[in-house]
Amino acid sequence: MIDLGELDAAALERSFTGIVTVDVGDRTVLERSYGLAHRALQVPNTSTTRFAIASGSKSFTALAIMRQVVSGTLRLQDPVRRYLGDDLPLIDDDVTIEQLLTHTSGIGDYLDEDGDWDPADYVLPVPVHTLETAESFLPILDGFPRKHAPGARFTYCNGGYIVLAIVLERITGRQFQDVVDTDVIRPAGLTSTAYLRSDELPGDVAVGYLFSEGDRSNVLHLPVRGNGDGGAYTSAADLHRFWRALHAGAIVPADVVTEMTRPRSDVPEEDLRYGMGFWLHPDDPAVVMGGFDAGVAFRSTHDPATSTTVTVLSNCTFGSGLVIELLQKSWPELLSMA
Repeated sequence: MIDLGELDAAALERSFTGIVTVDVGDRTVLERSYGLAHRALQVPNTSTTRFAIASGSKSFTALAIMRQVVSGTLRLQDPVRRYLGDDLPLIDDDVTIEQLLTHTSGIGDYLDEDGDWDPADYVLPVPVHTLETAESFLPILDGFPRKHAPGARFTYCNGGYIVLAIVLERITGRQFQDVVDTDVIRPAGLTSTAYLRSDELPGDVAVGYLFSEGDRSNVLHLPVRGNGDGGAYTSAADLHRFWRALHAGAIVPADVVTEMTRPRSDVPEEDLRYGMGFWLHPDDPAVVMGGFDAGVAFRSTHDPATSTTVTVLSNCTFGSGLVIELLQKSWPELLSMA
């Protein structure tokens, strides 16, 4: 069992604000809440608070795409140019759907995570309220030359997942968030998960704070509504429910889950591997979702063999690192709780 005193000390040292949970099967065996969901109103984070998960929701995008593959509407080897037409001409004609899913497309990225970044930066070149549909991202996706030839290597790419969302909108005739709701969120039985607008958050949602002190939120730093590369909101309980539904074949068939969680790339700088829409533990079968952005930090790790989920959700840019590091170090002990 993890030392709760050590966990609390790690949270206090870095001013962590959020929630830590460990779920095994039908039991929640560890649950710890820290800090405030709304600082100005002094509303605490609790076990039912919903948090943004940033790039963690790329897994939802990948599953929505794979639903189309299962139905025969898409093929993994389809060139994305078939769906883009004349849009985004700098994307190579031979970039495939699969390469976008596995971050091996080599396309230029509208959000380059390799550069210096400060949470106070305003990184989006258009007003954030204009970014609601996937199609609305087209002007800011254009003009970025490729980083390498398609399929040559792993290069994490936010823009690739927005392109996948554009494909979903064009082949379904529906807005991206509605597609994910119908094809992923509802089949998984998730009751607290949604792509909410940041300018009208419900009372049970944690405000994302840029810094460990003060009331400045991320509302002007991120698209007003999450899209293909991130931005869904969820709860710790829904995440455990999601993992169990995924591995039970409730979203896509079991053989598709196996293919999505098959290691495709080693990513040593993250101490992880990557499959198709999911990060993977470096040396065991556990599957990982993670995200980091202005006002958001998130990691959820699931072991399908024991139905164990370890989740960290935070509503502040920084402060979660030591907590996540402690839980990673304690992973074998946490599995023994099953």
